[in-house]
Amino acid sequence: MSTEQKLNVAVVVGSTRDGRFGPVVADWLLGHLDARGDMTADPIDLVATPLPTTFPSFGGELPPDEAALLAAVSPRLEAADAFVFVTPEYNHSFPAPLKNAIDWHNQQWHGKPVAFVSYGGLSGGLRAVEQLRVVMAELNAATIRNTVSFHGAARCFDAEGKALDPAADAAAKTMLDQLAWWARALQDARRARPFTA
Repeated sequence: MSTEQKLNVAVVVGSTRDGRFGPVVADWLLGHLDARGDMTADPIDLVATPLPTTFPSFGGELPPDEAALLAAVSPRLEAADAFVFVTPEYNHSFPAPLKNAIDWHNQQWHGKPVAFVSYGGLSGGLRAVEQLRVVMAELNAATIRNTVSFHGAARCFDAEGKALDPAADAAAKTMLDQLAWWARALQDARRARPFTA
């Protein structure tokens, strides 16, 4: 590996439902990130780091307790060089807490790459990913073409949280390789010329 500083990848776990499967998928992904020499992971679980759900009126301020919730997440997103969203599919879309986390932020996404690991039933969460691509384009982020998708997710992992199909591990490597390429390219671009929205 070169002497380049490791890329800081924020892994946003989008589901907050009781009994959610997201932590299994996220832990599997974090294992892949931990094994790499070019990336370090910052897991942002929206259960552990909830965000306010009520926006203040224009020009208004958040109450101190809700401002503290935002302050626990915003600097971490700002510091990230890249993102991976771990998302299920709810009603042909992605979870409301994930949209809330996206909407509380703006410039934190600008000029940075986003990858997706989705899970669900027959569709494997792919319809959620397609909608997230549109949302993140509006926020000036670059979405990575390759995704990892788990169809019938509960049957895709063993009791230790390892993917049963080796193709999933190969897909994760390809996705993270692409994420690293885009993260370096966009990092260089932002250093050469500040991003303007």
